This record gives sequence, structure tokens and C-alpha cells, in this order.
Amino acid sequence: MRRRTNIYLDDEQCDALDARAQAEGLSRAELIRRYLDEALGRGQSDLEHDLAIIDETFGALAGVEFDIPSRAPGEREADLERRWRR
Repeated sequence: MRRRTNIYLDDEQCDALDARAQAEGLSRAELIRRYLDEALGRGQSDLEHDLAIIDETFGALAGVEFDIPSRAPGEREADLERRWRR
């Protein structure tokens, strides 16, 4: 069961909530409910939250090419040594 309640927010609070809600794909009301659950200790556990984030972001970099340095013996150490001396 949900009950309606009204609260007064200043302009900066509304703007910040709206920006965060949009970034997370949520309504302002849902974001406030989640924040309240977290503050009241009723939100997801850290493990559940971490796993949810992993699920949401899995594959986000698929197709992105990276310049991965060679891993031949001694090359990593030589590269780190060069960087250290800069």
C-alpha cells in the first residue's frame, strides 16, 4: 500500500533529483522512495546492489577496441620503469 505525501523542496533539490532520476531512468518519486528505503535501512543489501549494477552494465564496452600492450616477458616491467622515470 502506498500513501501520498507532500514535501517542499527548494529549486536546487528538485533540479538535482530530476537530473539523477533522468540519468537512472526513474521518476522523481521512485528515486525519492529508493533514497528513503536506503536511509531507513530497507533498501537492497550492498551485495544485491552491487550485483544489480554488474547486471545493468555487463557488456557496456562490447565492441570497444583497446590498445593492449604486449605481455612478453620483461616488457611490462620495462614499461613501468619508463613511466616511473618520467
